Amino acid sequence: MKKISLLILVALAGFYSFAQTNQSYQIKEENIIETLKYLTSDELEGRDSGSKGIELAANYLENQFIESGIKTYFKTYKDTLSNFEPAAYNVLGLIEGNDPKLKNEFVIIGAHYDHIGRIAAVDGDDIANGANDNASGTTMVSEVAKYFAKTKSNKRSILVVYFSAEEKGLLGAYSLAEKLKKENFNLYLMLNFEMLGVPMDKDYEVFITGFKKSNMAIKMNEYAGSNFVGYLPQEFQYRLFNASDNYPIYEKFNVPSQTICTFDFDNFKYYHHVKDEFELMDTKHMTELSNKLLPIVTKMVNAPTQEIKLNE
Repeated sequence: MKKISLLILVALAGFYSFAQTNQSYQIKEENIIETLKYLTSDELEGRDSGSKGIELAANYLENQFIESGIKTYFKTYKDTLSNFEPAAYNVLGLIEGNDPKLKNEFVIIGAHYDHIGRIAAVDGDDIANGANDNASGTTMVSEVAKYFAKTKSNKRSILVVYFSAEEKGLLGAYSLAEKLKKENFNLYLMLNFEMLGVPMDKDYEVFITGFKKSNMAIKMNEYAGSNFVGYLPQEFQYRLFNASDNYPIYEKFNVPSQTICTFDFDNFKYYHHVKDEFELMDTKHMTELSNKLLPIVTKMVNAPTQEIKLNE
């Protein structure tokens, strides 16, 4: 009996130590800056799909997976698009869940890492570096992925996806959705990160596209214990639900697949412009937002049932 009690105490001590480690984990602004600065560098020439620049970005994101111990889902991290030429790649990594049953269900956390490359010059600059669109979302996804890779605190399995050719018509997401559907991929939900580099002046911190399509916003606010996710009327007006990589996933799997964003049409004026640069990004905001998302996403991937559902 004493031996059993001792084993229980040791197990509990390990649990509390593990929980404390998770609670104390903080994404550092310096890491946000490092990734964001590289993805927006002129060396990458605006990350146009099929270009040498986006190949460098893919290599960089692949190396982050390797350094974090994140596994491949397919044979390699780079998955060639079936619907785009010249060759372009989604970059995928797998963080296996720790629950014997729930690990067979998946959550996709994604962001598109491509942009529009070289465009008409302004003041001698013709590189559209795409800092807000969407190096910001890519950077934040990379930090969330590092968190789960280190803490191994996800019960469901997480597929981390950096999509290519979003700017060409969501082609990376369409390509991946088709492949995953053919193999009966067991998807619970998809959370997409898009244009998160500057804060909004609202009574909430992010908006979600397709707000009324599911209860995702309601559950995220419940997980946050605050009014974290709000409704932006323009998202419905401009059909933003259909405008990012969540949409092909939703269309193919018919599960909650939505995008969080802080671009509200008033707080950033350089959409698809050469002045969408690293220097205009609020990395403190991005860091704080990323840290607030960690417990929310953790509760999303660890919910005992599929409580985030499409609205009827």
